[in-house]
Amino acid sequence: MHKMTTSAPLPPPVVRMQNVTHQYQQSKAIDQISLDIPSGLMIGLLGPDGVGKSTLMGLIAGARKLQQGSLNVLEGDMSLAIHRQSIGPRIAYMPQGLGKNLYAELSVEENLDFFGKLFGLAASERKTRIHRLTQATGLSPFLSRPAGKLSGGMKQKLGLCCSLIHDPDLLILDEPTTGVDPLSRRQFWELITSIRNERPTMSVLVSTAYMDEAEGFDWLVAMNNGRVLATGSAQALKEKTNTQDLESAFIKLLPHNQSGEATKLSIPALQKTDDTPAIVAKGLTRTFGDFTAVDNVSFDIQAGEIFGFLGSNGCGKTTTMKMLTGLLPASKGEAYLFGKPLDANDLETRNRVGFMTQAFSLYGELTTTQNLTLHARLFHLSPEKSKQRISLLVERFGLTEHMHALASSLPLGIRQRLSLAVAVLHEPEILILDEPTSGVDPVARDEFWSLLIELSRKDKVTIFISTHFMNEALRCDRISLMHAGQVLACDSPQALTHAKQAKTLEQAFIAYLEEAIESTHNKEHTKTTLPSEPIQTAPPTAEKHRHHPQNFSFSRLVAFSYRESVEVIRDPIRLVFAFIGSAFLLIVVAYGVSLDVEDLAYAAYDQDQTPESRRYLSNFSGSRYFVEKAPLQSVDAMERQLQSNEITLAIEIPSGFGRDLKKGETPSVSAWIDGANTTRAGTIAGYVSGGHTHYLYELATDAGIDASANASVTIESRYRYNPSFETIYSIGPKTPALLLLLFPAILMAVSMAREKEIGTITNFYVTPTRRLEFLIGKQLPYIAIGMINFAVLTVLVIFLLGVPLKGSLLGLSLGAFFYAFAATGFGLLISSLTASQVAAVFATAILTMMPTINFSGLIQPTSTMEGAGKIVGALWPATYYMHLSVAAFTKGLSLNSLLPDIIKLALFGPIFIAIAATFLKKQEA
Repeated sequence: MHKMTTSAPLPPPVVRMQNVTHQYQQSKAIDQISLDIPSGLMIGLLGPDGVGKSTLMGLIAGARKLQQGSLNVLEGDMSLAIHRQSIGPRIAYMPQGLGKNLYAELSVEENLDFFGKLFGLAASERKTRIHRLTQATGLSPFLSRPAGKLSGGMKQKLGLCCSLIHDPDLLILDEPTTGVDPLSRRQFWELITSIRNERPTMSVLVSTAYMDEAEGFDWLVAMNNGRVLATGSAQALKEKTNTQDLESAFIKLLPHNQSGEATKLSIPALQKTDDTPAIVAKGLTRTFGDFTAVDNVSFDIQAGEIFGFLGSNGCGKTTTMKMLTGLLPASKGEAYLFGKPLDANDLETRNRVGFMTQAFSLYGELTTTQNLTLHARLFHLSPEKSKQRISLLVERFGLTEHMHALASSLPLGIRQRLSLAVAVLHEPEILILDEPTSGVDPVARDEFWSLLIELSRKDKVTIFISTHFMNEALRCDRISLMHAGQVLACDSPQALTHAKQAKTLEQAFIAYLEEAIESTHNKEHTKTTLPSEPIQTAPPTAEKHRHHPQNFSFSRLVAFSYRESVEVIRDPIRLVFAFIGSAFLLIVVAYGVSLDVEDLAYAAYDQDQTPESRRYLSNFSGSRYFVEKAPLQSVDAMERQLQSNEITLAIEIPSGFGRDLKKGETPSVSAWIDGANTTRAGTIAGYVSGGHTHYLYELATDAGIDASANASVTIESRYRYNPSFETIYSIGPKTPALLLLLFPAILMAVSMAREKEIGTITNFYVTPTRRLEFLIGKQLPYIAIGMINFAVLTVLVIFLLGVPLKGSLLGLSLGAFFYAFAATGFGLLISSLTASQVAAVFATAILTMMPTINFSGLIQPTSTMEGAGKIVGALWPATYYMHLSVAAFTKGLSLNSLLPDIIKLALFGPIFIAIAATFLKKQEA
């Protein structure tokens, strides 16, 4: 068990874990950790990405399922669902990533109000809390702004406010300041301090990659490779390792094979020349609609210079870099590479540039060797040159031991080196690196920078790098400070620090930011700095909500429904898909799927050429079902035209046809029918038989014979519900059954899968929300969308397709409601089994359309089905709604007659919801 190295007694633990292990497939994220985390303190988890911090915090918050070991949080076992449910209102969890727990389409106020409802706060309490939190964080002027349009720092402050809306006893923050500018970081920690002063008993668990932040924490847990290296205060860890700063202490704590040489990087001075600058930007501007991402940016970078780009996420760094590589055209301004205007189509210039993206430009399914070989081919390096460059870079970047490993399996630091090797493989003269060291441990960062320094000073490569780390910025020859798309200043780090009379570069950057914000404030009369008003604790009436969660809350259900409705209304793509897609497809399907056989191309091979044979053929040429083509002259010509689809029917009349008729004999006539489409061929055969029968009746009538009396049996077909026997009267009422299942189910499935992809599903994991509250709450808006679609489709069927509704509109509407309930329930079921939006769309589309088209009576009547097909049809809701719709439209049945189908439809929705609730887990597995 890890203990503090100081003699001061620790408070009782808020978290106690024993031998906790958690792994993803074959990789262990947490490996046999035993740890007591004291309560009432600010606890910091230290370490780079991939060491297990986020997994550990997810386990403590209850968002992830405990696999092995014992974990107690707030004096209870986290493996028990009843304990997780009971302490849910006492925990707040802010996941890693800018605004990961926020809903981008909702405003600041709507996000806060939604979280307040999840924790059972009354309307008056929510209003009071929202006012206090937004006043304390400087968000009050932006209550109506969508969360997706906030800056990185504002998103993090809003995420914190959403976490604090219910006054938690344990606040868990996973890298809350990563990607945030220095000013917002300072404001964020001042806010946390204010909160802790008001609620000293609250425990705060924070993970961070910034060692300067960790210096201010009460107690630290240093982690590496899923294990705890050491615990204690920052001072205790520095004393233990005999170091002066926390980053050096962390490096000392690493295993010997990972700690590397703790030597300070030596950066030779840049040899200035009068050569043409490698990069020149003049008034570069890039707009996206009404949003200006980069605004009149100008600077130049000398050959061989290490030029740093500093700024928060969203300030325009990446956009500027893409414009300077030709990956993104500029809206205004000019860019020059090596003195030549940038031309995205100039491959020679592009070959002189190497670009390393934030996400690492590697193919994870390929090995190190395969990645290097592929990129060598992409840049048209000769086999000899490729072999030489790959061999050199593998040795230079220390990749020899990893040549046969998949890129996706490499440690982050090694993967970063491979990405750099790929970027410089073709010997570029300019290297553009977009936040290459984000999430990498200090040792790997130093190793990476030693490579950059060598490339710059030895190979004279111009390096343009963006970073969030101030100690990296100090290694640059010059840096450019960006904010809100504009360059605030551009000079050497020392000159910028001196210009603001600051002690550190971070303080200088903050001063530049405050000056820019003040300038914006003077123009817009708004305020973005942190007010001095402290956050006050919630009124006593909130206590019952925090400690006594309700078993089922209609308020939470409605909150999810309202939020889902707002998101759909504000998303133009989903809106168009929801209300226009079904109407469009109804027209396409109703007119495109037709079993009516008309205008059949036919040709005659008349070998008799008598009045009798011509009279026989006139029964076909005068029919609306047939279109006559040029006469045939041979059997070979007849077969050739049938094969080429020029005709679908050929009639062969033998010679002597007229003579045999006059003699009273029975001549034969051959009808050649294209049988590639069996249904169509059967219909054509019926038409030919009808024409033949009509000719015989004419012959008998001309001879003075009563044909009807002569025949022993006469059969005359009449169709009661579709007298004209037109497909539209059948397909018209059936098509809505397909569309009312397809569209609501896809929309529902995508909505759920989207929450998994963007991470907001975590709010379901860590709040007191019940499964049925979540599922039904999200489902209700899509049932409403389904009913609106039903109304639109019904109007189109009646007035556009001309199919009258003869039966009960009420019965049809009730059936449609239960059918929409079933369709959205099926969408929930699919999304509970899929993890991405793409998978949800494909699975839902296939699984709704195939049984509906094949087994529900759309083409083939269900009464004719046997075996498995009949079983599938009986277990599928489209079968009953299709039967109900046709009965209401064409058969004119009353409500009572439609009730059997309505009752069966009503059973499907609850069954689908129950199965979805079973598969939907309250924790990430």
